[in-house]
Amino acid sequence: MNIFAFAEQRNGQFKKTAFEVVTAAKKLSGQVNGTVTAVVVGHNVAGIAGQLGGYGADKVIAVDDPRLALYSTTAYAKIIAEIVTSGSGAVVLLPASEMGKDVAPRIAVKLDAGLAAGCTALKTENGAIIATRPVFAGKGLIDVSVASPVKVFTLRPNVFTAVGGGQDAAVEVRSVELTDADFVCAVKEVRTSSGKKDVAEADVIVSGGRGLKSAEHFSLIEDLAGALGGAVGASRAVVDAGWRPHDEQVGQTGKTVSPSLYIAVGISGAVQHLAGMSSSKYIVAVNKDKDAPIFSIADYGIVGDAFEVVPAITAEVKKLLGK
Repeated sequence: MNIFAFAEQRNGQFKKTAFEVVTAAKKLSGQVNGTVTAVVVGHNVAGIAGQLGGYGADKVIAVDDPRLALYSTTAYAKIIAEIVTSGSGAVVLLPASEMGKDVAPRIAVKLDAGLAAGCTALKTENGAIIATRPVFAGKGLIDVSVASPVKVFTLRPNVFTAVGGGQDAAVEVRSVELTDADFVCAVKEVRTSSGKKDVAEADVIVSGGRGLKSAEHFSLIEDLAGALGGAVGASRAVVDAGWRPHDEQVGQTGKTVSPSLYIAVGISGAVQHLAGMSSSKYIVAVNKDKDAPIFSIADYGIVGDAFEVVPAITAEVKKLLGK
């Protein structure tokens, strides 16, 4: 069985999810006696592609084109689908990142394949691949299988642990014929804050909600996140109010995260928010309302005023870490 793993990169640097997806593909290949082909798409990516062999790729295909320096939904979908088709691919794995969520359905349509999205586990039973994924806004988990000959799965970030240390793989640089029609929808410019961590990949996230009362009070969140070496997150209500940018939003209409530690400050725990962070390894909630829904999933809960609790936690963290 051929397993294709899409390795996402930005500006010539692999995202953490790239290594997670390739590692997951390698583990799955051992259960189905398959081979793993990693696929890298972009500009100036041939030089970095080989390192995916260290995470389990038996083969790496790189499509390197100046027009692919910035992401294009239509172009990426066409390239990945053509590579999978040419290799008689049976399974395609992608990250459930913003890019993966966007391109995976298009690939599935082109391959006439079924799609299981946001998977948190993959296993085999009687030769069939079984995927576990959250349902009902994260309140439950369900095991599903894909009946189509070609199967597409997106994997939730930070759930599948990347395991490296192997040898680099040989890289096949392949060209795919692209036309202007493949770039009818394309990113023209990307602006990012320097030094800012992406909540989708962070191992520690400190999120704030409306309980902080104003945008200025998010300095409490930033200080604690900085002390822990983590990223700043926010609830939808905060983003809708214009207090924080959308790229920090965690939840059903924001980013789905699975960090080792998630600290929710002044967040009541609406089901839409829980859907985006309930798979975190450890959840700490700080809220003055003892009946807030967030406490129902928290591993540790602190009922108290965030303006008193958070500075105290930050001070203790800095003391423990010698900062």
